Amino acid sequence: MINFAKIRLIVVGKIKKTWIREGINIYLKRLPKLVIQEIKDSTPIKEGEQILSMLKSRDYLIILTEEGQQYTTIDFTNFLNQINSHNVVFVIGGAEGISQKLKQQASLQLSLSPMTFPHEVARLLLIEQLYRAKTILQGSNYHKF
Repeated sequence: MINFAKIRLIVVGKIKKTWIREGINIYLKRLPKLVIQEIKDSTPIKEGEQILSMLKSRDYLIILTEEGQQYTTIDFTNFLNQINSHNVVFVIGGAEGISQKLKQQASLQLSLSPMTFPHEVARLLLIEQLYRAKTILQGSNYHKF
């Protein structure tokens, strides 16, 4: 099963909208081992350099981009379950996007949707999908809502 102690989110910027912060906090209570590291808004190049400096050699880097691979929830769950032996790091960039260098270092570019979302909403959606993946693997009814 997915080891959430091995999953980190590196995200650019802070959550400013109260309703998004509240939603994220609900899921973080359900995923207490999930680690979120926030970095300050800057330029994509500076953000990319900082993110790369935070990575370890065994990290499986997944960046969220509009042009990335799309999965159904079940396929996403199966994918996460297969890479369980690695430390998985998701990156959500800032408003200006993600540097080319960071994209080149990624093991996977992931898209939550062909639509564009503010990075705060993308963070909430990703965390919800991580929780959903956990409940699917546990056989919970949450996914059936």
